[in-house]
Amino acid sequence: MHQKQHEYLKLFHNIGDNDFSLLMGKLKSRSYKKNDLITVQGQIQKELYFVKSGVQMSYFDAAEKTHVIAFTYPPNLCAIPESFAFQTPSPYYLTCLTDSELDYITFEELQVLFDQSQEIERLFRKMTEAILAGVISRHIEMHALTIEERYKAFGKRSPHLLQIVPHKYIASYLGIDPTNFSKLFNQVKLV
Repeated sequence: MHQKQHEYLKLFHNIGDNDFSLLMGKLKSRSYKKNDLITVQGQIQKELYFVKSGVQMSYFDAAEKTHVIAFTYPPNLCAIPESFAFQTPSPYYLTCLTDSELDYITFEELQVLFDQSQEIERLFRKMTEAILAGVISRHIEMHALTIEERYKAFGKRSPHLLQIVPHKYIASYLGIDPTNFSKLFNQVKLV
């Protein structure tokens, strides 16, 4: 598993073996069952998770609807980013859509690592920059693409989720009415 994590982290910044071992040595494991809540609204996100298996979803409820913000799955990070980064109450929920295995590091432990290793701090800065770029890209997609284009982009990016995640959640994530999503799912072929 460590080799996969190292390859994933190298996508952002190539930390050396010693720094990688320092980071991996701080991780602990935790298992969650399907529908377990990792973080509830109002709770401070104290841990940053590395997804080993399973699918998680961040969301909030408003106007009697569930609004999906993001899905996470291996080898991604999983957390409520602003709650973790600023140690403030979470404005939304983080739940497991499937049984999940996660490695985690606490906020305090990560700060100590940042003081010990400039490379680890640089790695997490670059990962944060990538998350920000992804949020901006998603914002543009939501406003500039048709529902079919959004569906196709999602299918290209995360095709496996179409078989795992309830379609009502994907429809919410894409800002598509569930009936229209069902039509797209049944009529539009993804390549």
